[in-house]
Amino acid sequence: MELSNKKEYSIFQKILLNPIFLFLIVASSMWSVWDITKSESSEELLMKKANELAQKFIITDGHIDVPWRLHKGGYEDLSVRTPGGDFDYVRATEGGLDVPFMSIYVPATYQVTGGAKAMAEELIGMVERITTDHPDKFEIAYNVSDADRIVSEGKIALPMGMENGAPIEGDLKNIEYFHNKGISYITLTHSKDNAICDSSYDTTGTHQGLSSFGAEVVTEMNRVGVMVDISHVSDNAFYQVMDITKVPAIASHSSCRHFTPGFERNMSDNMIKRLAENGGVIQINFGSSFVTKSSQDKRTANGEKVSQYAEENNLESDDPKVQEFAKQVAEDNPVFCDVTDVADHIDRVVELAGIEHVGFGSDYDGVGDTLPYGLKDPSDFPNLIYHLLKRGYSEEDIEKICYKNVWRVWKATEEFANSQS
Repeated sequence: MELSNKKEYSIFQKILLNPIFLFLIVASSMWSVWDITKSESSEELLMKKANELAQKFIITDGHIDVPWRLHKGGYEDLSVRTPGGDFDYVRATEGGLDVPFMSIYVPATYQVTGGAKAMAEELIGMVERITTDHPDKFEIAYNVSDADRIVSEGKIALPMGMENGAPIEGDLKNIEYFHNKGISYITLTHSKDNAICDSSYDTTGTHQGLSSFGAEVVTEMNRVGVMVDISHVSDNAFYQVMDITKVPAIASHSSCRHFTPGFERNMSDNMIKRLAENGGVIQINFGSSFVTKSSQDKRTANGEKVSQYAEENNLESDDPKVQEFAKQVAEDNPVFCDVTDVADHIDRVVELAGIEHVGFGSDYDGVGDTLPYGLKDPSDFPNLIYHLLKRGYSEEDIEKICYKNVWRVWKATEEFANSQS
């Protein structure tokens, strides 16, 4: 401001020194400070509520690859905070995770070499060892009632889901055999077409969906009381399963294809709607490449850099130099999305199908170093709940997402099986 003469300056000075003017200035400043403080307090209160709800409600996670992690990397004491991996007792209890489904993952290679059933039994034995080593902290849950009781006793319940139906090995009797050993769901296939159905990752289309044996497998799973998991199956196999199953199905660790166009491992809008019509639940995978297209693109670019380095230096992919280079590339070009992107997937399912058809299927210990900012391990579940609260989800909504939706499918599967006996 420019003042042309002393008179104008004198008037301006009087205004500045006027008590009313000074009061208004101070009051305005105090209001701004109070408003900022109030805003910060609201965020803190919301986070406090998220932490409270994480401890109040049972949280179930449809897919955690601890058994395979222990098989590959060696047995660890999961009762303490482990230096590696995503899951352990400490981080689970910090985040309120009560019922993580342990994945009995059998790679597609066992379909060629044989030994799929033996590998599944070995991994089930790994889960049994966790519970016998720490009976005060972990217990296997064979059904919904077990899970409720175990959580009420202050322990973490460990139901199991078999990832890849290959261990059935062509014998329907093995479905009941594995159910008796604690398998509560079976993912029909994995990365390659198998005897049951085609895989979303494969382009062979061996059966054009389900095989005739696969149709029998779904029917027998219904009869025995094993949840049908359609994660990993091809689109046509999915729709055929929906036509056959007598009870709701789950997608134990899949996300929305809407955000990752062309990625068939995720579910299309129509598939999500059809799953909901069946009464089923999609449990959102947290892996960044399942969540955003940009994360997929970054991961692909990183892979190309590593492959080029290995080729130029005439090295195998498992060479320590390649592994070190890959680690540096990943650090320099992070692929991580954000916890809010995972919340977007939940929003999408609710918009398409309703609040009753979505849950958590993190894929912890199964997606490597690709987990989102704010969801790096089970201790971060409150962060996701916080963002759901922020978006207007009610406590009742969040309770359904945390466990009630999956419990409904689990119970329906058990009840149908009981009605057949």
